[in-house]
Order: sequence, then structure tokens, then C-alpha cells
Amino acid sequence: MFAVIKAGGKQYRVAAEDTISIALQAGEPGDALKFDVLLVGEGETFKVGADAAKASVDGVIVSHGRGDKVIAFKKRRRQNSKRKRGHRQDFTLVRITGING
Repeated sequence: MFAVIKAGGKQYRVAAEDTISIALQAGEPGDALKFDVLLVGEGETFKVGADAAKASVDGVIVSHGRGDKVIAFKKRRRQNSKRKRGHRQDFTLVRITGING
């Protein structure tokens, strides 16, 4: 059984015992989370919309972290102008404990 959930403005296809990295969520490691369900499927059978909304996906926060550094470098040639910025995105590692419904 699998489900498509929405978390942090993105959609993820998950199954039981999967570990996913999502946008930073409030909470401590060990706290439980519930996700909005968009689609539930088992084999060739799918539930979408109101039928999928009855289902629930539960998860547990494993840890918080920061991703790899992304460099944004801009240069205007022959103008003696350049700008370099770095950014690291915060994320939460979540283990899916079960899909109900």
C-alpha cells in the first residue's frame, strides 16, 4: 500500500517504513506527525479525492538537519562587479510509521 502526501508545499509518494526528507517541521525527534493524503493506492486500485481524505498517514520525526550548500554566484563581465551568496536549506527527516484506510 502506498500514498501520496502533501508536506511543505510538495508531494511525496510514501509507503510504510519509508524515510523522507521534507521542509523543516516544528517538533522534537520522536514526535508524531500527520499528513494530508491526496491519493491512496494498493496494487491497481486507487482512491482519490474524498475517498483518500478519509485515510491518514502517520510519521515520526527522526532528526533535523541542513542540506548541502548551494552557491549563487553572479558576475557582470568587465564591470568589476560580482556577488557570491551561499544558502543551506533546513530539513526534517521523517519515518512513515503507517498508512491507515
